[in-house]
Amino acid sequence: MEALRVLNNNVVLARDEKGQEVILTGRGIGFSSQQGKPIDPALIVRVFVPADGRDPDHLAEVFALIGEEVLRAVVIALEEVGVEGRDSTRPTLAIAVADHVAGALDRAKRGIVVEYPLRAETQALYATEYAQAQSLLAAINERLDPRLDPSEATALALHLVNAGFASGDLSFTYTMTGVIQQMLAVVREQYRLDVAQESLSAARFITHVRYLFVRIQQHQQLKGHESTIGKGIRQHYPEATGTAHRLATIVELRLGQQLSEDEVSYLALHVARMTMEADADAG
Repeated sequence: MEALRVLNNNVVLARDEKGQEVILTGRGIGFSSQQGKPIDPALIVRVFVPADGRDPDHLAEVFALIGEEVLRAVVIALEEVGVEGRDSTRPTLAIAVADHVAGALDRAKRGIVVEYPLRAETQALYATEYAQAQSLLAAINERLDPRLDPSEATALALHLVNAGFASGDLSFTYTMTGVIQQMLAVVREQYRLDVAQESLSAARFITHVRYLFVRIQQHQQLKGHESTIGKGIRQHYPEATGTAHRLATIVELRLGQQLSEDEVSYLALHVARMTMEADADAG
């Protein structure tokens, strides 16, 4: 690989064998590299490939602003808890987590504890990511001082959730969390149900809506207008379909995106499943 720009002693912007710009990290790699010269492979610890149209030069600068100790601790912790393997080349999650940890460390040194308002929602809606975040926080705390407060697991969990979206914008994850809560509230109100978020049908609904958000972000909604399956769902579950249209209105108002007929139909199917499970439990 050829060095394009040395950001600091531990971060170099380079061009790989395929001609694409990549970000290299490694202790002392910048000190031993010169612009336009080959880089010693032995110094390369991680290779990050910017994706989704992100500017490699800008990402490299962000990497360089994060302390080497923090970046190293986060990368190792992500690998250790199974969130990001050593072969992962995605820079955005490592940057987002490391940047957050750097800020959290600064707050910890000043004795500031942040109580995140979405803690309950995060634990309920993103149970898998929250558990991963707790493990990630423990792994980070083993390597850095001072230790971060347990409340930081909420923020780390949201970063893990956000990693599934193309934009990399955490505000979208905050919006999604609020929308899911609002949609569940509509179902509870409509059917006067106590829909437990731990129930199987509610978990499936939450998962479905999360992937719906991904499809909206990627402009890949289910396209069918009058598909056979969609028509069958709407005919079989007319009341749930009416509720699904209310949910679709929430999405449109919050995200500015109108849902396709098939997306509405599959929302109706999940609403019907939730009501049937609740009825069975009540019986």
